[in-house]
Amino acid sequence: MGLGRTPPPATAPGRPAAWQIRSYLSALRASVWPVRRLYTGRLGEVDAWRGVAICMMVVYHLLWDLSDLADYDIALRSGFWRYFQIATAGLFTILVGVSLSLSYQRQRPTSPPGSLWPSYLLRGLVLFTWGLAISLVTLLIYGPDRYVRFGILHLIGLSIVLAYPLLRFRWLNLALGLVISALGPVMRAIRPEFVWLEWLAPTPGGGIDYAPLIPMFGPVLIGVFLGNSLYPGGSPRFPVPPWLLESPPVRFLRHMGQNSLLIYLVHQPVLIGLLLLLGVAEW
Repeated sequence: MGLGRTPPPATAPGRPAAWQIRSYLSALRASVWPVRRLYTGRLGEVDAWRGVAICMMVVYHLLWDLSDLADYDIALRSGFWRYFQIATAGLFTILVGVSLSLSYQRQRPTSPPGSLWPSYLLRGLVLFTWGLAISLVTLLIYGPDRYVRFGILHLIGLSIVLAYPLLRFRWLNLALGLVISALGPVMRAIRPEFVWLEWLAPTPGGGIDYAPLIPMFGPVLIGVFLGNSLYPGGSPRFPVPPWLLESPPVRFLRHMGQNSLLIYLVHQPVLIGLLLLLGVAEW
């Protein structure tokens, strides 16, 4: 959801624990299984936009590696590249909300009340688990001062769970999204020095790839609003011409979008490995 693909439906809450664990492990595997042929029945433009976000992320992280490992003088925290990073994170999180809206609208008419909750909980848990895996790896590599404490995958995983009760609303999501986004500068000015609040609001020393709920949950809810507005009932209000979706550049972006979680997890090791092999960077 947002990153990766929709996992298999969660088992019913009354099933034995072994079934729940099996469903969870199956969802973990499915979330990163490579897509070689484009899935049908998906909205190509949403996958393509997710592919754009992935490409933007790879570009930014390449520059970050060149700055961090090769001492290139690149102003990543100001000017153009700072806005580029904000746009990348914003596009990712908005698309999470759009995807949540689409899946909910398509499943809700044929699902009993409350029956969708286990699958959304499972989706959130899968993404949060991959976030924890990144936390562990970056802790071993960068140490306790710089590791990913609450990054984009933690954010998306928790956002899926928190957004579920709001998915049927439209204007409420827009209002809440704008308010939460506007709270970002306020909380950055306050910067509460409580480590246990790192997941909620900007705190000093948040580590790399830091994405707290305030303000990053705001774009997710704005994405839900856009999904409910632009895709009523899960169908596009303004269909994209098929010839455009099938053009080679857009098909490439759709492939990227449908493999987004896999690319997210492996792109940094690949980039860093290439820079080291080429002698551009030193560990």
